[in-house]
Amino acid sequence: MIRKAEPGDEKSLANLASKLWEHSPEELAKEFEVLLQDPKCALFLLYTEDTPIGFAQCQLRQDYVEGTNSSPVGYLEGVYVEPWVRRKGNARRLISACEAWAKAQGCREFASDCELSNRESLAFHLASGFTEANRIICFVKPL
Repeated sequence: MIRKAEPGDEKSLANLASKLWEHSPEELAKEFEVLLQDPKCALFLLYTEDTPIGFAQCQLRQDYVEGTNSSPVGYLEGVYVEPWVRRKGNARRLISACEAWAKAQGCREFASDCELSNRESLAFHLASGFTEANRIICFVKPL
């Protein structure tokens, strides 16, 4: 079962997200508390019985999104499913929930990104119907 997350789900979201992103569950729970109140953001939880086993985060982006021609654009910020339930279509189901939400918000396009070195994520995105829009390398220097 997939359902849209709501206030009170911060801990479940944070526990899953900490396995995807290098942040502590405590840090992430605070972020999710704010995001759950933001109408430009949607979070979805995937359950098996009553146990959360995956999540997806999407948002509306109104700034330019590489490769798109419209605004706002639905944007997949992150998706994660537990290793033991991978390769069963669960992440794609979470993405579909994000896409449906974005479409209901008036979006005509849906986008995402991954690091150049993350071949597994690249393969997943391509298998999920995304097409590669561009490759960039970002630079920074101290002032």
